[in-house]
Amino acid sequence: MIGTVFRSEDVPVGERFDRWRELIDQSRANDASSPHAADFRAELRVMELGPVTVWRTAFSPATFRRTRRRIRRNDAELYHLSLLTDGRLTLLHERGGTATIGAGGVLVDASRQACTSHAYASAASAATAEGRPGVVAGVGVDLPKDLLPLPPRQVERLLGHGLSARTGPGALLADFLTGMDRQAEALRPVDGPRLGTVTLDLVSAFFAHALDTEAVLPAETRYEVLGRRIRAFIEQHLPDPELTPGTVAAAHHISLSHLHRVFGEQAPGETVAAWIRTQRLERIRADLADPALRDLPIHALATRWGMPRASHFTRAFRAAYGLSPRDYRGTACRSEQARRGPDTK
Repeated sequence: MIGTVFRSEDVPVGERFDRWRELIDQSRANDASSPHAADFRAELRVMELGPVTVWRTAFSPATFRRTRRRIRRNDAELYHLSLLTDGRLTLLHERGGTATIGAGGVLVDASRQACTSHAYASAASAATAEGRPGVVAGVGVDLPKDLLPLPPRQVERLLGHGLSARTGPGALLADFLTGMDRQAEALRPVDGPRLGTVTLDLVSAFFAHALDTEAVLPAETRYEVLGRRIRAFIEQHLPDPELTPGTVAAAHHISLSHLHRVFGEQAPGETVAAWIRTQRLERIRADLADPALRDLPIHALATRWGMPRASHFTRAFRAAYGLSPRDYRGTACRSEQARRGPDTK
């Protein structure tokens, strides 16, 4: 497992809010308060990825205050990015400015010697069925300023403004951060530095896109982000039988040779066509093993994932998994029946 985890349910009720507030203060130099402190619920996973820190949290509505003194003492050289996945978050600046984001929104903050005091107020999107207040959820990223390949004066234009992570590089960043949290149990500490580098590249591309300055990013960062954009496009269009390396290159306004070069940077030795085929076969394989889909013909499952030619699909499936699609489905169904027991149907 990568990262450390805090769950309020593992702590006595009377200590939950104070323990969580201490952890938040350590990671963001915030003084937190909440009207729900007496019945506070929270989860927090902190992942140290080299010089980059990513933390995933869900908590009862709370307010966070940052003073000049705390900013100067604790983290004067960091950018802080907050991606919200549920609820609302409002930045309240002492000078009177405000910015509010909902799910899919991003707020960027920085600690500087000249930074003024401000606060974040959070609100849940809905109450639970039991009438308890809902939670606010999101992912935070803390990264050293000097690692970001963008001029600080340009990045300052983003501070305190609500940004969207629903499309483009922002969506890639959001998918990566939430996906990394879902896979945290399977990750190892040795994976941390590489994941930190990818996080930095995606944050850099997100900021550059918002500033319309993508041309200033290093080539390796642009390749990393473009490669992830290409993979996301392929996964979205797998059902289209006309999806080929040529159509992928055209959709991204690059040459076929550039597509192969970008792809080869992230997957040495693997071609674009082979990756498309592998992704399709994996989804068909999962469908064949799904008891809920056992009545659908095999050719229908293959067609829904862009492989309508039965003979071509069967050969590719056997080469990948060592069984015909029919035999694989039969084996998977028998294994599921054995797992569930002889008295089930």
